[in-house]
Amino acid sequence: MTRPFALVAALIIGLLGGDSRAIAESPAVRLNLASTFPGNMVLIGEAATLLPQRIARASGGEVEFVFHEPGKLVPAAQTLYAVADGRIDAGWGGAGWFTDVDSAFNMFSSVPFGPGIGEYMAWMFHGGGLEHARALFAQHNLHNVPCAVIPPEASGWFRREIRTIGDLRGLRMRFFGLGARVMQKLGVVTQLIAPGEILPLLKDGSLDATEFSLPAMDQKLGFHEAAKFYYFPGWHQQATFFDLYVNKARWEQLADRHKAVIELACGDMIREAIARGEAAQWKAMTEMRAAGVQIRRWSPEIIAAMESAWNEVVTEESERNPNFKRVYDSYDRFRQDYAIWRDHAYLK
Repeated sequence: MTRPFALVAALIIGLLGGDSRAIAESPAVRLNLASTFPGNMVLIGEAATLLPQRIARASGGEVEFVFHEPGKLVPAAQTLYAVADGRIDAGWGGAGWFTDVDSAFNMFSSVPFGPGIGEYMAWMFHGGGLEHARALFAQHNLHNVPCAVIPPEASGWFRREIRTIGDLRGLRMRFFGLGARVMQKLGVVTQLIAPGEILPLLKDGSLDATEFSLPAMDQKLGFHEAAKFYYFPGWHQQATFFDLYVNKARWEQLADRHKAVIELACGDMIREAIARGEAAQWKAMTEMRAAGVQIRRWSPEIIAAMESAWNEVVTEESERNPNFKRVYDSYDRFRQDYAIWRDHAYLK
């Protein structure tokens, strides 16, 4: 009687042990990650190199994202398109780089005259924003995971002082996203130019102005060498999301625990980006001011003209694109509802 029992017990233990070993020895999930930004770029490039490290650590090595610099696998501007068509597994960037497909994607990256970090995150995670984003991205074989949010950007660098709204007319300026549409209404000739190409064009006079990002990032790119007037606030990007994009079919193949590790790591990266972003700007601004940069704020009149132009863009784009209207309406309703909290809870 004891022999059959022992055989059964051994079989059970063997099966359980086999399952445990199978889990422990399961092959690592390996995904190639193409970045839109160089890995040494302050904050948004560095985040793309930190994220794989945190995913690997949290997963015990089961999930590996292999970081690739822009241009290594595909040109930077083609990153999301390459993830969508399956040429690469995953990409790091912002939804604003996918707006040639649909202008509604701008709403998931940054919004002119939009909210600060807290309110934008509230709409994204608890106000319908992420649901809208996922539905639209899914149509293009993409799954997005919000993975970083950065503080307000600067409004831009100018080779000469801007005293009135009329001084903008005719300027040639690098500009991103929906903010470019606003500047076009004010007579600015805008171009979307890759980060590494901006400074040479400023130096040789091909560009009169540029916006890019936060002071700590702008400083590293050297814009202060060619343009001395640095304007704030960044009305076009008060908060900006960056995402991890995974080919939808590839995402659906992942085990649920692997998806959870990625989502948790991205949540941690959001905290890191906010804290590091807020901590780093004063030093860069102080150093650039010491180097002769004139840090200015737009006059109330110029800000009012920019906001009026933005309202025109919203009306035009809502009439042209049903997807944009649907997403913008969700965002606008949330901001109206949120206003009672914003107006009473925060110091002006």
